[in-house]
Amino acid sequence: MSRLVLASGSRFRRQLLDRLDIPYAWASPDIDETPRDGESPQTLVHRLSLSKAERLATDWPDHLIIGSDQVAVFDGHPLGKPADEAEARAQLTAFSGHRVSFLTGLALIDTRHASHRVCHERYDVVFRHLTEGEIARYVDRERPLDSAGSFRMEGLGITLFERLEGDDPNTLIGLPLIRLCEMLRDAGLDPLTSRKP
Repeated sequence: MSRLVLASGSRFRRQLLDRLDIPYAWASPDIDETPRDGESPQTLVHRLSLSKAERLATDWPDHLIIGSDQVAVFDGHPLGKPADEAEARAQLTAFSGHRVSFLTGLALIDTRHASHRVCHERYDVVFRHLTEGEIARYVDRERPLDSAGSFRMEGLGITLFERLEGDDPNTLIGLPLIRLCEMLRDAGLDPLTSRKP
């Protein structure tokens, strides 16, 4: 039986965690993701990542629970998921020729030992200069309404960029695997020695 639980309904996070070939369960936590007044993007992703994992803690005693949350930051302001296609086009128009930072929070709760670790990873994308037509076609084809920053790295989003900068490209998709592996090893679950049955 798996000791690992992913507190997320995101298929992209599950696809990333699948790469570690560790058995795990997953459940979608229901939490309020509204930023608090004056809350910094770093504090926001720490709080939400931990809150997602904590939401499942009582149902999963004796487990390691992963929580993760992401926010896009542009010109010092956090950006959420676009409300509709018009907002997605507006976000991408603003990003054209500029840098956008993505902060991905990561929490690991060990319910067996009543302990937790929380961190965040940063990954930057530099957008190339985009035309209005390119933006419209991208939004129409990809419909990135469930993605902070109005694009998906997993799909056609790569066509929007001039360059990417960061330590772990998985951070941009929503689950920093390098840091997660470190946390799991510290908690006694080594991805290289824990295999699916």
